[in-house]
Amino acid sequence: MSQYRHEVGAGSVIEAHRHDGEHQLLYVSNGIFATTTEHGTWVASAQRAIWTPAQTWHEHRVYGHALVHLFRFPPGEALFPGDRPTMIAVPGLLRELLMACTEPGLPEPEARRLRAVIRDRVRRADLAPLTLPAARDPRLVDACRLVTDDLSRPRTITWLAARTGTSDRHLARLFRSEFGTTYPQWRTGVRVFQAMIELSGGATVTETAHRCGWATTSAFVDTFARTTGQTPGAYRAAEAG
Repeated sequence: MSQYRHEVGAGSVIEAHRHDGEHQLLYVSNGIFATTTEHGTWVASAQRAIWTPAQTWHEHRVYGHALVHLFRFPPGEALFPGDRPTMIAVPGLLRELLMACTEPGLPEPEARRLRAVIRDRVRRADLAPLTLPAARDPRLVDACRLVTDDLSRPRTITWLAARTGTSDRHLARLFRSEFGTTYPQWRTGVRVFQAMIELSGGATVTETAHRCGWATTSAFVDTFARTTGQTPGAYRAAEAG
């Protein structure tokens, strides 16, 4: 296991690549890192880290100025099963461990002890998905695009079905079969992701609520807090800091 930290500017894109000989755990103590594979997009923030298995093709996109803490594990040390990324929650203790272990000039004996604790804590971490799955059916692709093109306008599944040449029932089945979720649940994830980007860019909580389609600021605050573990105001302040 090796580790390092580096800063990445807002808007940066790391083109599609893969790590044949190592798994990767990526954490950002500020900013947003979106990791995209053929299966969808996983969103890392100060509350979530991304585990990417070896040999997985992926691309990174950065929103806001990001401080990245990167850990690499040998092929035989997979902390999670499967060939897709895994999102884990990063509570206070794990956050401090990840940041401490990537301090510049950290003596190797101390780094080795921290890495041992990090392995244990990561294995026991709660799964905390904030994932935007990739659609395959053309009708679902079109429906998702219609929603994301203008999140400020709430779109019903009836409205989407009429414009994608299908029925309400069939479109609802497509969301469940491809994404494993309902249309409202998928849309909430998309709106929260966009809200994180808006807040990182300096938008106020009220502006963000309006741009992302919440009827009231209080409804936005409640949904954002339940999804991310902190209020939009706290998230915005942390990003500004």
